[in-house]
Amino acid sequence: MGFIVKFITWFLTLIFFLTVRAEHDNNAVQGSEVITVSEGGDVILPCSLSTKESVKRKLFVWRKDGQKKNVFIYDAGLHHGNGLSGQDDQFRGRVSHFPEQMRFGNASIRIINTTTTDTGDYTCDFPQRNGGLTFNMTLVVVPKPIVTMSKVTDSGVQLKCEVQGAFPKPELRWQNCDGNILDAEEAEISERDGRYHITLQTTVTSTTTTCFQCVVQQKDLNHETGSTITVPEKLFVDPCGKVTIEGLMAGIVVGAGLLVLVLVLLVFFQFITVRRVRAGTQKTDGDNETNEPLKSEHITV
Repeated sequence: MGFIVKFITWFLTLIFFLTVRAEHDNNAVQGSEVITVSEGGDVILPCSLSTKESVKRKLFVWRKDGQKKNVFIYDAGLHHGNGLSGQDDQFRGRVSHFPEQMRFGNASIRIINTTTTDTGDYTCDFPQRNGGLTFNMTLVVVPKPIVTMSKVTDSGVQLKCEVQGAFPKPELRWQNCDGNILDAEEAEISERDGRYHITLQTTVTSTTTTCFQCVVQQKDLNHETGSTITVPEKLFVDPCGKVTIEGLMAGIVVGAGLLVLVLVLLVFFQFITVRRVRAGTQKTDGDNETNEPLKSEHITV
């Protein structure tokens, strides 16, 4: 009899424990996921119910940075851009969902034309679901490097690579388009508000290629992106090309000014010549009239 009582007590305790655990799971917070995308690209933030039940008639809310910004809200058919207001200006016109997938429990969203300001923590929340359910994820937008030719020197063509607002701190490198890494100067690094601003310069000389790349690598995220620049071949072989890019532009402007000045002088001299010719013609006509002999009159007596 005592054994039966103990068994019943153990069984009821087990049922209670499983019930409490189930209620805790209903109020679940799904583990955080890190998603990376290159600046300017599109990205999908995933959020799907494991039960595959339809979310067409449900409420789900996407927010960023600890509930501070409304990214996208869907409420039983109404959503931002279709009957609901309050979307943060940062995301207006750039966020969409997947209506055809909602009957399978898919509440994912797509963000287009990403910028570095989109980097942050996101939540997908079902507040009306029994106990609530929240999905967490982190989006990292890797900035695309800006590459330019800064100047041309006796040593070669100097190339500059700039990255603005990167997080976490990336590594930059220069390479040619064949993948060979190039020597570069020491990177200039500054940090503002937890984001990194980096400049890396290199000088390239005449080689078998005129195509070069600056690569930005985020080792922690196993992600990299890059930008390519092609150097005009004449900058390597033309001695006259060894001036700054600004100097080349200034030379073009000065040359154009000189051309205009020459044209003005030509027109001026042409005008003076025509006037002199006309003045000479008029003087000749006057002399002819003065030197004409007087006609003699014959008088008959």
